[in-house]
Amino acid sequence: MEFDALVHHAVDLSGVHGRRPRIMYVGTAVGDDEHFTARMAEAARVAGFDLTPLNLFPMPNLEDIEGSVLDHDVVWVMGGSVVNLLAVWRAHGLDRVLHRAWQAGVVLSGVSAGSICWFQGGATDSFGPTLRPVTDALGFLPYGNGVHYDSDEGRRPLIHRLVADGTIPTAHCTDDGVGLVYRGTELVEAVTEVAGKGAYIVSSDGGQAVEERIEPRRLSAEFSTR
Repeated sequence: MEFDALVHHAVDLSGVHGRRPRIMYVGTAVGDDEHFTARMAEAARVAGFDLTPLNLFPMPNLEDIEGSVLDHDVVWVMGGSVVNLLAVWRAHGLDRVLHRAWQAGVVLSGVSAGSICWFQGGATDSFGPTLRPVTDALGFLPYGNGVHYDSDEGRRPLIHRLVADGTIPTAHCTDDGVGLVYRGTELVEAVTEVAGKGAYIVSSDGGQAVEERIEPRRLSAEFSTR
């Protein structure tokens, strides 16, 4: 595992300079798996970042969760089960802490479940191998979210159906390796660390899904983190 251009871009967006960037890694969606945490710590070390894991299994590993989150530049959320992630976060009040961090300017980011969580909802395999909708995500961003758009053939048609019938609102979707950048709730840019990938906006028009492709900006392999 390595921190490629998207993680470095998240750090750049935080505006940190003059010191090592501080990344908070949240692995709730994979049950705070120690193997993943160790790999993330090594990736951060190689990238020149300081990484703090926030574990909630079997109990929180940080006494002052809110203070620690607010003391970091970027929160990076691992993929896995978005349904389990949401339930555990709410049980510990982490949903409210992350909202305050967002308002304070901490960059919130992540992959797969770590992307869907910030939106209204999307398509998930949290319930089993058959994709199903999740509609009660954190909702910081007032859109649906479609991940793995090019690598899981079932996701695009399900997102189209969910948007068309109003189960989720207009959805912002990405191929693997593509990131979406928001300022507040406004989508300002799509970026990618892999050539040829795309981002997509799926909206409803008369009960039919309409998809618009957005060409993402290719991030340089030469990371600009200060």
